Amino acid sequence: REEKQLELTLEALISQVADLKNSLVSFIYKLENEYDRLTWPSVLDSFALLSGQLNTLNKVLKHEKTPLLRNQVIIPLVLSPDRDEEIMRQTEGRVPVFSHEVVPDHLRTKPDPEVEEQEKQLITDAARISPDAAQKQIQSLNKMCSNLLEKISKEERESESGGLRQNKQTFNPADTNALVAAVAFGKGLSNRRPPGSGASVQSGQPGAGAIIAGASGMQQVPMTGAPAQQQPMLAGVQMAPAGQPGK
Repeated sequence: REEKQLELTLEALISQVADLKNSLVSFIYKLENEYDRLTWPSVLDSFALLSGQLNTLNKVLKHEKTPLLRNQVIIPLVLSPDRDEEIMRQTEGRVPVFSHEVVPDHLRTKPDPEVEEQEKQLITDAARISPDAAQKQIQSLNKMCSNLLEKISKEERESESGGLRQNKQTFNPADTNALVAAVAFGKGLSNRRPPGSGASVQSGQPGAGAIIAGASGMQQVPMTGAPAQQQPMLAGVQMAPAGQPGK
């Protein structure tokens, strides 16, 4: 029964590892060949896929029906320096021979000595921390993460509001088009000229008497200290002598 359970577990692990390997190969191919058109959302999707497959693999290893693989011992039956086609096929060409040189690496059941020492050191340091100190550190870390998330959310909201302000229309297109049509083509402008917009009227021309008559009611402003022969001023404008055309 244990052998059957071990066989089923190995088949499930091989399937999960094959899916994970295919995802890694696809992601590495994108990085090496499609880096010029690779987008950040696509990279995040690849990471999410790899993370989900790793979690599934860990669930298979931690399942209650999974036997303890650390209790299983693998012993190489045949070691040969010659090329083995079967091993080449199973390893997809990565391991051509199964010799004394490659066996310690491929059949290792423990991490490297340096990694194992670092792991022991971390476990020792974690055991020295009291539960109260650990809880305080967790609360402090959660507070820092909350503040960071709040700042990121605030910056996103400000960025969105700034973009809305920039995109807000500050003019009326109809008024702009009417103004351009009036300036360029005279559209909507009246052909009537306002009174007095014509050329200056000579004193001897018709209508000059009416203008002078209308101006006779204006107050004459004499210049202080000016000679008696100086002509009177009409509203600050000197009148031309009789018989001479006005300027």
